[in-house]
Amino acid sequence: QVQLVESGGGLVQTGGSLSLSCEPSRNIYSFDHMGWYRQAPGKQREVVATLTASGLPGYADAVKGRFTISRNNAKNTLHLHMNTLKPEDTAVYYCHAHSRVNYWGQGTQVTVSS
Repeated sequence: QVQLVESGGGLVQTGGSLSLSCEPSRNIYSFDHMGWYRQAPGKQREVVATLTASGLPGYADAVKGRFTISRNNAKNTLHLHMNTLKPEDTAVYYCHAHSRVNYWGQGTQVTVSS
């Protein structure tokens, strides 16, 4: 059973920065791709950023130029570096991994005060 554990969420002011981490229970390269999704209260879950096993990133239009998805090979962790945060970025952020089956973390709350 695969586990994805997120960390790094918190409360920040508009314009601030925050970094999220995802620690999978197995090697990152065993997944076809990984990514970050978010869900605001009463809203649908949406993709934020993705990263293929080969290192190709993809971003939602709303976060392009502000967020960066990356991985730390030595620590076997996935990261989301969030800059110039806006109130509309407030949501629960979920780590996601895919290898024929979808895996989800429990989520970490990110709140951006206005």
